[in-house]
Amino acid sequence: MNQNANKYLAEEKIGKLLLKFSIPCIMSLLVSALYNIVDQIFIGRGIGYLGNGATNVVFPITIISLAVALMIGDGCAAFLSLCQGKKDLKSANKSVGNAVTLLVGMGLLMTVLFAVFKSRILYVFGATENNFAYASEYFNFIIIGIPFFVVGNGLNSIIRADGSPKFAMITTLVGCIINVILDPVAIFALGLGMMGAALATITGQIVTAICGIAYLTRAKSVRLSKKSFLPDPEIIGKFLPLGISSFLTQISIVVIMGVMNNVLVVYGARSKYGADIPLTVVGIVMKVFQIVISVCIGIAAGSQPVIGYNYGAGEYRRVRQIFMAIVKAETVVGTVALILFEFFPLQITSIFGSEDGLYNEFAVLSFRLFLSMIVLTCLQKSISVFLQALGKPVMSMGLSLLRDFVLSVPFAIVLPMFLGVEGALYSAPIADIGSIIAAAIMSAVMLKELKAKEDGAKELVPAREVA
Repeated sequence: MNQNANKYLAEEKIGKLLLKFSIPCIMSLLVSALYNIVDQIFIGRGIGYLGNGATNVVFPITIISLAVALMIGDGCAAFLSLCQGKKDLKSANKSVGNAVTLLVGMGLLMTVLFAVFKSRILYVFGATENNFAYASEYFNFIIIGIPFFVVGNGLNSIIRADGSPKFAMITTLVGCIINVILDPVAIFALGLGMMGAALATITGQIVTAICGIAYLTRAKSVRLSKKSFLPDPEIIGKFLPLGISSFLTQISIVVIMGVMNNVLVVYGARSKYGADIPLTVVGIVMKVFQIVISVCIGIAAGSQPVIGYNYGAGEYRRVRQIFMAIVKAETVVGTVALILFEFFPLQITSIFGSEDGLYNEFAVLSFRLFLSMIVLTCLQKSISVFLQALGKPVMSMGLSLLRDFVLSVPFAIVLPMFLGVEGALYSAPIADIGSIIAAAIMSAVMLKELKAKEDGAKELVPAREVA
């Protein structure tokens, strides 16, 4: 960024900065989440709930790919912002080039691994005899787009940190619009079914990736050469840990879905709902949950350039003010989401197709129980991302691990043993209550540290003036 842009980040009103940087980030993440949701809406109406169940089984591989993309992209973005604050342009250039190399390499590697272990992956994530054929067909084609999906999402984070959040938003929006247009054409007009839905998604992903690559040739704050793309373990070791929190945030959804899908199939088969209804319904709930998480993470992740620059420049009071503004915004988002989930669960479910009484009954129960502490989820996720932006990957990672692994998974396994299939729905709110306590403690420690640095900086000013 140029000097005027740097001055803007350090002096502009915080509310105005958050709107400018967060809204495009929110839109970008929402669009990424909508890829699979759009598929599910058209599949639910064109094929039925077994087709929807199949997309839920395949959905985790998309989230795994997104997790890797964000680990590299968000890590590089956070490091890039810190470098900008410190005026370290050499490291900034090298980090972006290495991030691109990692994104391409990991995208190709994951495509190969997914293809080799297809059947095992589908069964691990809860495929049933009724939906396996649909899931297999969708899987075969969706993995073709994985390299483009990884590159597009990873570059999106870097483009935002480079000071072009609107461009990042537009590229993902264009890809999603292409998907929305092609989905009904491929599924209904051409009669391609699950394959058509996958091909529509891939086309949108390719366009987004091409736009991201084209942007690098005219980036604002970095200038890439061939040497920039040569792997540098030292640089990778600096920026990759900063993306661990983003990785864990996404990969936790995969772990939870894997555990939940299997628990729902086993205990659902013993209930009046059967195996396929709980599997399909909770998959829908998780995708709607992903929309809310996209908004709350977008607020914090979109603010990373602002947070990172001010922290790197020693503007600690301003960093504290940004934190409080983010907390207020997350509280509003979580409250609105809670109202929707508690009072309009059936209306939300109907977007994905209309089914019978038992299906609707479990859908209402799932929204009202599983997402009952969504306000706490929003706060915990945003605090984790904020810590990441400050260059504190260990604290950020610990907070993500606590909610999404240490608490959620064990409760999802144990509670159904006593409460049946409904017991799995209580795992999320219990994990949210436990993790928000840890988040509050970490926030207090972080704010105290920032205040101490602020006071220390003030004491140095007279000494410098005397010298």
